[in-house]
Amino acid sequence: MNYSKDEILQYVREEDVKFIRLAFCDVFGKRKNISIMPDELPRAFEYGIAIDGSSVAGFGSDVHSDLLLHPDQSSIMQLPWRPEHGKVVRMHATISYPNGKPFECDTRTLLIQAIEEAKKAGHSFAFGAEQKFYLFQLDEKGEPTKIPYDNAGYMDIAPEDKGENVRREICLTLEQMGIRPESSHHEEGPGQNEIAFRYSDALTAADNAITFRTVVSTVARRYGLYADFSAKPLENQSGNGFHINMSVRSDDGSDDLCYMIAGVLDKICDMTLFLNPTENSYRRFGNNKAPEYVSWSSENRSQLVRIPAAMGEYRRAELRSPDSTANPYLAYTLLIYAGLYGIENKLELPMVADFNLYKADKETLARFKRLPESLSAACRTASNSEFIRAHIPANILDIFCNR
Repeated sequence: MNYSKDEILQYVREEDVKFIRLAFCDVFGKRKNISIMPDELPRAFEYGIAIDGSSVAGFGSDVHSDLLLHPDQSSIMQLPWRPEHGKVVRMHATISYPNGKPFECDTRTLLIQAIEEAKKAGHSFAFGAEQKFYLFQLDEKGEPTKIPYDNAGYMDIAPEDKGENVRREICLTLEQMGIRPESSHHEEGPGQNEIAFRYSDALTAADNAITFRTVVSTVARRYGLYADFSAKPLENQSGNGFHINMSVRSDDGSDDLCYMIAGVLDKICDMTLFLNPTENSYRRFGNNKAPEYVSWSSENRSQLVRIPAAMGEYRRAELRSPDSTANPYLAYTLLIYAGLYGIENKLELPMVADFNLYKADKETLARFKRLPESLSAACRTASNSEFIRAHIPANILDIFCNR
């Protein structure tokens, strides 16, 4: 909700709020925050809170390192795992230089700009996420192991599924924060879980995806576990996909879903670096229902994009290549621009692939473009892409390719 600054200040006074966390991400989507006291909140709204950007991965060197965090009052949430007396709330923040210029490596601001571009063109995009993660045991020193919490399989139940209570607490915590999980279940891998979210506007969806990872990690630690979101934690087991459900609504009432999908398919190789940002990401492709080729179909889970059976407001496309290490702000930014490209150019969908790509012969597979096969290949493709250079600041591209 879009609360005014005065309403936020009143809430903080009346609800015994003692700490306000200003949350932001580095370029890879890792959550960061600084806590301020209530008396500092008016200054935060008026001028921003200073941080040292040189100490954040990808935010610059020691020269001109001062940056300012500006709280977004519409994103205020109480953190339910903190004490009831002396409450803690969190607000997402945008980042600027001291002169007021937006900081180019603030990926949340990039998404806000993409949303505005789409709005000017008469389109609004919605996203829903399905995020997978593994629950691993901790060793005697409290460090993560690769020992799964259980050996259950897809949609198994207790007692084989030991993660049932963990997922329950995650979902209840998210609900307390105003975030609506749609479903949860045990996934294919041992100790692997999935929680899916109802669709929402792009900025809310990205904020929720980041918050989700924080909540999962926090709840897992309460149970003496480690939540692993890496793309391929265990060899020969299912990877952690970050399946993104996408839809578009146009002001003129036209059905532009197919054009949007065509735009995403056209630009998917260019943006793969940002949807799959680690070397480990590319070990996931081509097995355990993770795509490897640029293709689409209805209801077919061997394809890059599938269009699930749904009608009306639930009609959407599911992109299956991203993994849970992706920065959702960058992912949704690029998907919006790719969707706009498809709509504006009225791109036609390529031929549908209504068959199982995992069982197709080499001659059949040769007809399909392949996703980048490694992080270095994804970097080369992104670096040579006019589409990426138009929508991703050079600093961010350089950070992703020269870590």
